[in-house]
Amino acid sequence: MAEPLIPVTALGGTAPKVQGFGPLTLSERPDVALASLAPLRAGQLPDLPLPGPKDLAEAGGLWSFRTTAEAWMILAEGRAEEDFAARIAALAPGCAVTEQTDGWAMIEVTGEAAALERLLEKLVNLDPALLAPGHAARTALHHMGCFVLRPGAGQLWLLGMRSSAGSLWHAVAQAVQFQVVTLAERAQD
Repeated sequence: MAEPLIPVTALGGTAPKVQGFGPLTLSERPDVALASLAPLRAGQLPDLPLPGPKDLAEAGGLWSFRTTAEAWMILAEGRAEEDFAARIAALAPGCAVTEQTDGWAMIEVTGEAAALERLLEKLVNLDPALLAPGHAARTALHHMGCFVLRPGAGQLWLLGMRSSAGSLWHAVAQAVQFQVVTLAERAQD
């Protein structure tokens, strides 16, 4: 008799990985659903929150950010187990919608806003204003391309390719650990 399939997260666990480092906590977010959206005809935009470049928008539990001049990524927390692309396609007639959930891994970093600001300075080579709350950016983090989303002052979402989830987690965890050690050393001086 065949063994039943057991779903695993992008980091290989049967449960999401969560790890605290002083003022910051890293969490794997396999519950987040993703779908890409592009209008089939220029200017034919659906009634969804579709922000301009560098912005992150939310309405009705759907978050979105622009990935190219005429395409967006739509995401929703807690909806990875459903046919998310079909739900978005129903809301976006005249658009090409493609399921993206299993192609990406999300790592959420939460904690003190000041600690997140210092972390961003270590992780990515971007102007901090580009990563203020309500903004999104595509950048390189170590050797990986990723999206950095800032839904709130004390919250950061990092989206990387699922095949690089372990490397993304390692890079972020090392940067957080370095920051925590540096803060502890400064406190002792």
